[in-house]
Amino acid sequence: MNISWTLLLAFLGLVFGHSGAAMVVGGVLGFVIDSMRQSQRRRAPAAGGYIGPLFALLGAVAKSDGRVSEAEIAIAERLMSRMGLDPEQRQQAIGAFNAGKQPEFDVTPAIDGLRQWVGVRRDHAFPVLDVVIDTVLAEGNPPPEKMAILRQLAFALRVSDMELMALMAMKGYAWNAGAGYRGQGYGNGHGGGYVPPQRNASGPDPYTVLGIERSADDRAVKRAYRKLISEHHPDRLGDLPEDMRKRAEARASEINAAYERIKAERGFK
Repeated sequence: MNISWTLLLAFLGLVFGHSGAAMVVGGVLGFVIDSMRQSQRRRAPAAGGYIGPLFALLGAVAKSDGRVSEAEIAIAERLMSRMGLDPEQRQQAIGAFNAGKQPEFDVTPAIDGLRQWVGVRRDHAFPVLDVVIDTVLAEGNPPPEKMAILRQLAFALRVSDMELMALMAMKGYAWNAGAGYRGQGYGNGHGGGYVPPQRNASGPDPYTVLGIERSADDRAVKRAYRKLISEHHPDRLGDLPEDMRKRAEARASEINAAYERIKAERGFK
């Protein structure tokens, strides 16, 4: 049911405030809520609007180190199947992936297309990044060229290095965002001292998953967990492709698991 908060809060203001002023205040608050909801609906991702820019970017990531591997092609093919693309969409995805593989391909328009598709919904940015990270990590520890494209995308989607580190940690990789990148910028992955993400043999680090230091107190741990689980909960995502929704569910599970590990380690409830 589509509730008008303007009318509802104006009514409640009149009933409980017993004055016209209270009704006006309630109506104004309700109007603000309605305006925000309407803006969010207008900017919701258009169905299929992500296919071209996403697969073009995947092709560019795969080719950025000079060659496209069978593992990277297999990831793109599995993604097409999991997303349930129809024949026309599949051809669009294949064409975009092949275009992204071309030496002269500029990733900026593709990244801008994904930024526009995500709009104001930061929670939609994380499934997009999750898909790209799969290709970045397809062959293990990635070269700087792949990480540079990933960071450029994260920056465009307003996702911080700390949040990107958490996404990498959920996939079992430890990464220091600052190593080898100082002064290099998002568009340049080269530079002395580059240290690629490394597979963590002991599994995801729970503190990195929650985006906090090990020195954080219990209150900070709980606060970080509540914030993250609110941002990544699948019920907030609306009408997203099923594959991306499943990725959100997996992230929520990783966040819960990290929190449970820290609770067990520290002995608090």
